[in-house]
Amino acid sequence: MPKKTGNICFYLTMLAVAGVLMYFTVKAGESRQGCGVAVAGRVPSDLGEGFHFFGQQLLEHLQSPFGILLLQIAVILACCRIFAKIFKTLRQPTVIGEILAGIVLGPSILGHWFPEVSGFLFPPESLGNIELLSQFGLILFMFAIGMELNFSQVLKSLKKTTFISHTSIVFPFLFGVLLAYFIYDKYAHETTPFLPFSLFIGISMSITAFPVLARIIQEKGLTRTHLGAITLSSAANGDITAWCLLAVVISIAQAGSMLSAVFNILFSALYLLFMFIVARPFMQMVGQLYHNEEVIDKKLVAFIFLMLVFSSLVTEILGLHALFGAFLAGVIMPADIKFRQIMSEKVEAVSLSLFLPLFFVATGLKTEIGLLNTPDLWLLSGVFILAAVVGKFGGATIAVRLTGESRENSLYIGALMNTRGLMELVVLSIGYKMHILSPPVFVMLVLMTLVTTFMTTPMLMLIRSAFKVGKKRSERKADLLRETSFRVLLSFGRAGSGQVMLGVAHQMFSRIGKKLSVTALHFTVGSEINPLQTGSFESVSFNPILQEAERLQISIEPRYEVSNDVGQDVADIANSGEFDFLLVGAGITWSNLPNDIAANRYRNATHHRYLQAEKWFLPTELLKDKTKMFIEKSHCPVGVFVNRDFVKARKIVLIVDSEADLFLLPYAQTLVKATHGSVSVVYRNSGYGRIEKPLLQFLATTKPSTLLPDTDISGTLLVQYDFMLISYTAWNDVSEHRKGALQEMPSTLILSEPVRHID
Repeated sequence: MPKKTGNICFYLTMLAVAGVLMYFTVKAGESRQGCGVAVAGRVPSDLGEGFHFFGQQLLEHLQSPFGILLLQIAVILACCRIFAKIFKTLRQPTVIGEILAGIVLGPSILGHWFPEVSGFLFPPESLGNIELLSQFGLILFMFAIGMELNFSQVLKSLKKTTFISHTSIVFPFLFGVLLAYFIYDKYAHETTPFLPFSLFIGISMSITAFPVLARIIQEKGLTRTHLGAITLSSAANGDITAWCLLAVVISIAQAGSMLSAVFNILFSALYLLFMFIVARPFMQMVGQLYHNEEVIDKKLVAFIFLMLVFSSLVTEILGLHALFGAFLAGVIMPADIKFRQIMSEKVEAVSLSLFLPLFFVATGLKTEIGLLNTPDLWLLSGVFILAAVVGKFGGATIAVRLTGESRENSLYIGALMNTRGLMELVVLSIGYKMHILSPPVFVMLVLMTLVTTFMTTPMLMLIRSAFKVGKKRSERKADLLRETSFRVLLSFGRAGSGQVMLGVAHQMFSRIGKKLSVTALHFTVGSEINPLQTGSFESVSFNPILQEAERLQISIEPRYEVSNDVGQDVADIANSGEFDFLLVGAGITWSNLPNDIAANRYRNATHHRYLQAEKWFLPTELLKDKTKMFIEKSHCPVGVFVNRDFVKARKIVLIVDSEADLFLLPYAQTLVKATHGSVSVVYRNSGYGRIEKPLLQFLATTKPSTLLPDTDISGTLLVQYDFMLISYTAWNDVSEHRKGALQEMPSTLILSEPVRHID
């Protein structure tokens, strides 16, 4: 008996024997059971009653504290993802969508229109669990924010950024205190002293959301620019100042007066000195020893989390709030960027994806828009928004202008510094929890947070369009460069594909009479990516293509972007940069790498006649849609490259389907010159007489070359070549009627329109 069959027989026998023994054991045990032993619940008499009993059990388990918590988390995560996706599509920070998701699930929408659903989903006794989990998530998030701050960048322009950040804090803080004076009698809690109330209104007006701002700067491609560096440094400086100021405000609020808070502030200052003079140098030493995943073990991670919890505990005891301690713990982490990348990856995935949505909903459950039930309250909300914008935007703009920056840069930085987002909600939740902010004031400030965050992107677009008048000197230089060089935008995904595509560009355009200039474009998808991680992603992605450019002696400019809509952004960059050619990769669509072949097989295996999955998943359809999008949106010629172990285009096959495909001839001609290869022209349809003359001219000037008239495309033909040129129209026809033949195709460049720059 084969070993496999024997194992199956043993397994079945074991189950049968064990089942019989357990059956008789249970029967024997029940016979010893006393008559007075109670049976838990009524025993069902038939299947119908059994199903009813099963349904009751399901409902009991769902309504248990743990069951309702899991249901709440599932609903919260799903709702936040949906709203985040909507606002991504609108090119807005996802935090706006997540805040709105919290408001929708709160009493303003769900509680107002569907009170039974709200009562079932968020019973009052369960809200404490969400609050606790969200606070823990905030601790992790503030730790990550502390790690995102780059002290070396702040110190480079400390004097300038301190002036900008502090001016952008003082103006809105002053406006907030003045507003508090006028609304204190009517809108403050009866037991709240004026000092903490006014200070909290002031600090809530002064916050800049560093994480949201950093991600907006990433999306706009400003990270490495002078403008981006000043803004990030000013925001980081302002974050540190604002959180220290918040710690003082909390101390005063809990103590009741400035005099009572003296000892809180004194011991807090001592703790700050300890963290920066003792703990930070120690952590810098740790960072020099542990800077890669191989040596960062569980013991070190446990030690860092212990430090995080200890720092949060100390600041909570001192009355500064645990979040300030978490922020400090992140700030003192080793400056080594690799260390911070690794630690942020361990923390951010959980805090951003799981815990922060709980915080948004916990905030939304406290935000009842219905409290603003009079015109006066809505008018006051408008005053809050106006004061916040004028104070923050105006203060930052004036300060930047006084440092010698241009008007455009001043307005741009002012708009960015006006972003509030999540950091503002953290401050507001602290004030609400301490009963300093009354519910109506809390709702007004939440609305102010939403408006000031939402308005950032439109303001940036408005400023950019307002100053886009006339050409600058740098643009005139760019025009001159365009006249003397052939500019290719090469958009690649995987690092290895960029290197191969550069070889294609070099062979295609190195003999056109102009200097080849390549801009290599790589995207990381998702605007929520941590700024600490982008440097690592950029380095890994661009190293191979930069080495290949050096070997080929090609002028190359790497360009790294973070995007939510890569296709649209590639087309926009190609158009705004006035490139001569856009070269993009076809991805895994027709790749012959083992992993890519397996992925395509899986997609094809999902075919179902009712779902028409073949139409959705077949590579020809995916490639067709991708190419069509670039052709329709790009103003320059487009080439989609299919990599099939490409090295060099020595034996080229050129597919000419009709007269419209004659634009391919100059490509083939320059390619043969560059590679010293040969070309075979396959003319497929009737009507040869209309293009006989240009084809004969091409064959006469491009040698060695051959003409294969009326030849049908087959795998036997294609396998003889190592490179194929084909128009987008011809590709659609071949991929529809000769899919099997394309399995044997060589590396291929699918072209979209005539090249206007090749002579």
